[in-house]
Amino acid sequence: MQNVIRSEADDPLVLPAAAARQRLAGAPWQRFAVLGDSIAQGVGDPSPGYEPKGWADRLAAVLTEVNPALAYLNTGKIGATSAQVLTGQLQRVLDFRPDLVHLTCGGNDLFLPGGNIADLRANLDTMFAALTETGAQVTTFTVSDVWEVERMAPMRPMRERMAQLNTILREVAARYDVLLVEFWEHPLRLREDLMSADLIHFSTSGHAVVATEMVRALGERIPAASSPH
Repeated sequence: MQNVIRSEADDPLVLPAAAARQRLAGAPWQRFAVLGDSIAQGVGDPSPGYEPKGWADRLAAVLTEVNPALAYLNTGKIGATSAQVLTGQLQRVLDFRPDLVHLTCGGNDLFLPGGNIADLRANLDTMFAALTETGAQVTTFTVSDVWEVERMAPMRPMRERMAQLNTILREVAARYDVLLVEFWEHPLRLREDLMSADLIHFSTSGHAVVATEMVRALGERIPAASSPH
């Protein structure tokens, strides 16, 4: 895909604000929490023509428009490993009592050679188990395969490890019936201007697309979430 100038208004992968609100009309969630690493926090360089917000803040804004009483907590922290999220963020999120919660972490565990896959799997399993036990709608998403783009060549050694992370996420999400949004083969991955200067984080244009996909996925859960048990 060629590198072209976009804005939120003409980006085909971003839902207009009115359409996003419509997708989440009737959303039952009252307390939205996000925990994890820099992806959860919403780190990324600003993109011209896009609101300078991370995906989670964007999603929270749409949910707040639908329900002005929504409470929102984001404990995401740049550089956090799964062990640090487990020990430093999980209890705070549980104490918040969310009915919608998103967990994303693990990349920092595997960023350098020698990352322990078994420990990562165990930490994610523990956290997803604890979150689902609350009865909340739990969500996560996979890492996008961004390494085909030419400017990502210096980071290609990370590709295999991030694929391993995705495998773990899929396994754990299936075990606990977590809503998993797939980004590995998403067309977003081919945009030359997707990544920030550090070649690690999405720019805010990428966050806008992630927020859209989360809106789409959650919108499909609203009838089930709203129906009597």
